Amino acid sequence: MKRITSDDNRIYKEAAQLKLKKYRDERQKYLIEGPNLLREALQNGGEIEMILVSEDYGGEGFDAGDLFREGIPMAAMPPGLFRKLSDTETPQGIMAVVKKRVYRSEEFFSSASCRSNIIVLDRLQDPGNIGTILRTADAAGYLGAIFMKGTADIYSPKVARAAAGSLFRLPVLTAETPGQAVQLLKQHGKTVVCTAPGGNRPYYDAGLAENAAVVIGNEGNGVSEEFLELSDFLVTIPMEGTVESLNAAAAAAILMYESVRQRNLSIIIKQ
Repeated sequence: MKRITSDDNRIYKEAAQLKLKKYRDERQKYLIEGPNLLREALQNGGEIEMILVSEDYGGEGFDAGDLFREGIPMAAMPPGLFRKLSDTETPQGIMAVVKKRVYRSEEFFSSASCRSNIIVLDRLQDPGNIGTILRTADAAGYLGAIFMKGTADIYSPKVARAAAGSLFRLPVLTAETPGQAVQLLKQHGKTVVCTAPGGNRPYYDAGLAENAAVVIGNEGNGVSEEFLELSDFLVTIPMEGTVESLNAAAAAAILMYESVRQRNLSIIIKQ
């Protein structure tokens, strides 16, 4: 195991740079922190380049022997240096540099034949919302997620934590414009469903059981006009009282689990 003694160390500096989107994009790598995310990466084929540990890390919640068996390079550093590198208030003592997995469109759409629904994030900015939506899409059996240009970086430390390992299981794809995204979705037989306050039907009356691409819009401005014009239909989530809208992650969860309900119902009916 290598030992890092200062922030001038090459390994340390390169890891610290990955806290910035510019370098994550350039190198196609990102940081994950904590034993749970590291375990998820190992169990789900994440390509780990380097493990970084604090010298006071006691191996809590993780079997260090797994790392040695995998033959992954490791480097240890004093707790003070690790705290500077960490993105959390209470560092967990272990982090890793991971390669991004880049999906081509055909690989994305064929990545899980038993799954057919897709979540589309249109310029969302809150890392907590993005990570939670990824985690929910994974739990609800969605095929993957498409991120529109202008959406916050899904490989930021905050998104990675909120996604809780789903980045390693859920295929992701990026699209430049709504037109490009809709064309791609239509080529693969998807029905484009947008959430909008003026939707022409409540979400539970929409066909979401399979082959639906559910578009969730920006926290402040909602779904873009182009998506609204190109979508197959608009849905709304009925609300009581004076509440005008829901948190983006909450709205996405409602629609994704409506997909689950409809899918399960269709299975029961067929039986």
